[in-house]
Amino acid sequence: MTSHQNTQTMKPATAAKKLGVYLEATPAEFQEGVVSRSELSALQADPPQWLQELRRNGPHPRPVVAAKLGVSIAGLARGGVTEPLTTEQIEALKQEAPEWLQKERATQAEVRKEAVRIKEKNAQRAAEQTRNPRS
Repeated sequence: MTSHQNTQTMKPATAAKKLGVYLEATPAEFQEGVVSRSELSALQADPPQWLQELRRNGPHPRPVVAAKLGVSIAGLARGGVTEPLTTEQIEALKQEAPEWLQKERATQAEVRKEAVRIKEKNAQRAAEQTRNPRS
């Protein structure tokens, strides 16, 4: 038997998501084709000019906008941000620091603290079980 390996491909939307860019801002040939895993790896390892430019200036997809603002995606929606933003727009929002952004950042900080607390509690519980196994 000969082993035949098919090239795995993905839709442009999936590739854009993995690259952290807004699909509609990518070149037409990227949007209209399919991307193989090796092509994706090449784009990640040695990004072309258009990809560098998109990552630097945007427009950025919601997950990237949320990360740059330090809030959740749901927090963006609660703040009324539903469209992709450029780096310039994100910086302007940070400077303005509207009330919703301050509130969402505080909420996100609490969520992170709680996640750390739960992780530490679980680690402590696991350590106790290792020390005191039930026989």
